[in-house]
Amino acid sequence: MVPASQPAPPGPRRRAVIAAIPVASAVVLAGCTSPPRADARVLRFFTGHQAAVVEDATARIAPGPQDAPGEGPGAREADVTGYIDTMLGALGALRGDNPPPMIFAGGPWSNRHTSGPDLMGRFVPLDPVAAIAWRKRLAGWQQQYTRGIAALDKLAGGDFTKATASNQDKILATQSVSTFTALLFEHTIEGLYAAPEYGGNRGLAGWKDISFPGDIQPRGYTSDEVERSDGHDPVDDTGIVADVLKFLRAV
Repeated sequence: MVPASQPAPPGPRRRAVIAAIPVASAVVLAGCTSPPRADARVLRFFTGHQAAVVEDATARIAPGPQDAPGEGPGAREADVTGYIDTMLGALGALRGDNPPPMIFAGGPWSNRHTSGPDLMGRFVPLDPVAAIAWRKRLAGWQQQYTRGIAALDKLAGGDFTKATASNQDKILATQSVSTFTALLFEHTIEGLYAAPEYGGNRGLAGWKDISFPGDIQPRGYTSDEVERSDGHDPVDDTGIVADVLKFLRAV
């Protein structure tokens, strides 16, 4: 990880590599103002301090202009912390299921490119089996976040948010928190590029950064739009990108 105070090394920037990941995942699965601090929002699961730690940690994974000058919108701008808090807070809704937990957006499309209600904003009630599975999954994630945030604070000497960017990078790369960092990475990518109805991708920041128009149903895509090139790939075929492309060609 590159400290915010130092220039990036040659080669793809961290945000450029991250931007390539949603495209790869989709194949496998067939100038912004600064937002308020995490502790200013209405929280469903995190305490104010926990939210601030998650905001700083995810911003080291996907830095934006506040964290690395020259970068596009990152975790702060897309409100990745809000996405994670919304997801973890869904456990409470599962106990009553009224309204349904924010797990599966109903669709089939939003009102981003058409008039009418945002059908993606209507969430689907879970059947009893799915509800049991999601209660178990979310309870496990809640425990991982509670313990993981405490571990980051401990490694930082008491408060992760007080550490410098370079020290935060070192902490996140520490072996003892590697499992939690991996979970943070997964949820950061989701929060950046998932449909905004799930609580992240604020202002379509992630989609705009990779020039993805999002769902444009019911109009769909014209043949010209499907075939039109969107320019050169944002990263070179090197390192992890080459490995991802090699895997995709094999499936």
